[in-house]
Amino acid sequence: MLFKCLPPGAEIPGRFPGPAHARGKWFTVDIHCHVLTPKAAEMVRGHAAATRHPREEYANERTRQVNREQAERTRIQFTSVEKRLADMDRMGIDIQAISPSPNQTYYGADPELGIATARVVNDNLADIVGRHPDRFAALGTVPFQAPDLAVAELDRIHKSLGFRGIEIATNVAGEDFSAERFGKIFARIEELGLLVFMHPTGFPEARRFADHYLVNVIGNPLDSTVAVHHLIFGGVLHDHPNLKLVIAHGGGYLPAYSGRIDHAAEARPDCCEKIGRMPTTYLKRLYFDTIVFAHHQLEYLVEQYGADHVLVGTDYPADMGEIDPIGFIESARGLDDNERRAILGGNAARLLNIEIPRRPL
Repeated sequence: MLFKCLPPGAEIPGRFPGPAHARGKWFTVDIHCHVLTPKAAEMVRGHAAATRHPREEYANERTRQVNREQAERTRIQFTSVEKRLADMDRMGIDIQAISPSPNQTYYGADPELGIATARVVNDNLADIVGRHPDRFAALGTVPFQAPDLAVAELDRIHKSLGFRGIEIATNVAGEDFSAERFGKIFARIEELGLLVFMHPTGFPEARRFADHYLVNVIGNPLDSTVAVHHLIFGGVLHDHPNLKLVIAHGGGYLPAYSGRIDHAAEARPDCCEKIGRMPTTYLKRLYFDTIVFAHHQLEYLVEQYGADHVLVGTDYPADMGEIDPIGFIESARGLDDNERRAILGGNAARLLNIEIPRRPL
């Protein structure tokens, strides 16, 4: 048996493809799925700052060993379009909004290397979409460490490549997105109407997370939680009210503990120097994926933020992903079919400007 936690005979979770679902019952758009670009990985080989990953840096040796084994197991799924399409067909996924493998934002690289790798990653995503425009939409990457270059790349991927949005990390090599120099990037994103999908790259201060894969189990949602606090209290969401922002992993921990931010704004003047409304007002503008693994948490997101703010995601092909997204949404007793339809594809189609195909009666 591979994992002692599992009862005898149980299937190993986190291995794609999951259970089979016929395409056609629901129009399904996966907002959270990744593509690895090997050429970009080769370009940063030997560049320590570009390849620093907190999830690896703070992990113990056992976790690093499992990471290597899992990377080998998923490499074909990360890179093979044919395998990806076969898995999507089995799982009932109509469209993937493909984004870079999270470690391939390369915000720690120098500006020249950062823009070079971003272009290579984006060109790879564009090639995949160009060959299968009915099955993929692209969320690219831009070098936030060099704002002028990032704005130029935003223009390129929007005007020349037809991208629907970008993926961003949760910080820029340790610098928060609320830093003033990033304002021009968010302004251009908002102007172009692009979707932003935020995905963590590992909590930068994870010294206590070395064992039990806590660098991911706790670190990923915690990293998103910290980032969203900075976006709210740092005034980014106040300054850019039309920003379309999807947070991975159900938004991290903040959506379930949001009362504290409003209390802070009422109790302390240093919490509201850059915002004009209560903090949860900005939180309710955000969108969240469904990678929460428990129906009560999914139903809580819908109850608090609306079914129109929740999008189905898988984290394909990572081991911490949701391998049965359709089954997960179908079996949630707190949802009606209109809400299921919105979560499975309607919301993503609206945010990405994807036309929903007419199904035969």
